[in-house]
Amino acid sequence: MRSAPSPWTYIPSLYFVEGLPYILINVVSAALYSKLGIANDTLAFWTGFLYLPWILKMFWSPLVDANSTKRHWLLVCQFLFAALFLAIAGTLEWNCFFIASLSGFALGAFVSATYDTATDGYYMLALPTQKQSFFIGIRTIFYRLAMIFGGGTLLMLIGLVEIFTEDVRLSWQIGIAGIGLLFACFALYHMWILPRPAEDKPAVSSEQLPVFADAFKTYFQQKNIIYILLFILIYRLGDALLEKMIIPFLLGTPESGALGLSMQQYGLIKGTLGIAAVIAGNLTGGFLLGTYGFRKCIWPFALILILPNFFYVYMAYMHPPIQITAILITLEHFGNGLALMAFMVFIMYVSQGKYKTSHYAISTGIMALGMMLPSMLSGKIQTLLGYRHFFVLVAAISVCTLVVIPLTYKIKSIEETEKAFRHHKMRIGDAD
Repeated sequence: MRSAPSPWTYIPSLYFVEGLPYILINVVSAALYSKLGIANDTLAFWTGFLYLPWILKMFWSPLVDANSTKRHWLLVCQFLFAALFLAIAGTLEWNCFFIASLSGFALGAFVSATYDTATDGYYMLALPTQKQSFFIGIRTIFYRLAMIFGGGTLLMLIGLVEIFTEDVRLSWQIGIAGIGLLFACFALYHMWILPRPAEDKPAVSSEQLPVFADAFKTYFQQKNIIYILLFILIYRLGDALLEKMIIPFLLGTPESGALGLSMQQYGLIKGTLGIAAVIAGNLTGGFLLGTYGFRKCIWPFALILILPNFFYVYMAYMHPPIQITAILITLEHFGNGLALMAFMVFIMYVSQGKYKTSHYAISTGIMALGMMLPSMLSGKIQTLLGYRHFFVLVAAISVCTLVVIPLTYKIKSIEETEKAFRHHKMRIGDAD
């Protein structure tokens, strides 16, 4: 009988797979459509609409809790990723490629949202509590690595293929098809390596309510639920407005007010410096949160989160040389890697009780709502204002993040969790 595998053999790869479809569907799709001539307002609206499944997943996440195992759900999703991205690559030859590929990305978004729910639930079941605290930094690093790989390294490779083939459309077909094959490899690996936790079984409602209703009831009956919702919706508001317009701004022509980077320059910055910066940010964030706790870290982390919005104001007005642009984007990745660790910890702290999987999914679904609506409007706003005034507006709005920080000090579940954490650290210190 095979011994239980180490979490190191599957946690990093599970979260790399979780991050990859998210960045491909929500960000790389915008780069694809920009390169194939779709206007900024159109691509921002429709790719922004792709956030919808991450909002709606809160409504079907109890079904993941109540039916089959989390292991089964996440394996099925990985095989579906492989099939969908291979299909998307095929649609790029069609005259109606925009509608066809967008439909593929939309289906992929539903699968990805389901995979998120299953994987986060599996994580909390497969690992004991003390290992969950340790591996939260590891899983975040690999999630972010996937986002850097998809939004940086992949674009660089597609750019190189474009130079070799002199065919933009073909280069994207090869890149997207390669991603489909990569998902197939991950699915086969996880089918072999993933353990089967004894607790990984369908949840049963303790009341005379369906699991679905019971999960929602317990989530929205939490103390200070209004504060929780406001924090989730507003914390990343600046990011939401910025996300869809970063790639068109960096890759677009100088005549349009953009910086005019090549695919190779953009991919190199995101895929090399970006990787190092996000790892450093995640490790630093995890260490600081583990040492000082959420409440002591949230203020400086929030300030670091909104600072890159002002970088884009500077770049839009000054059009700095590539070296300065590279430094600012690297700092952006470090800051995001640092600050988003606090957001993940916040969501874990407010996901309590036997419906942890559903509660986590509800929280991330609400977060997706806060990302979707601003991102859908960002292309239209940028088209009306131009890049300079758009980034000024985004920087000003992002300051709203600081308004919701005091609310976190009133949330009882965070206070109670941090008390338990401090007590656990004291016990370890006494034992040492």
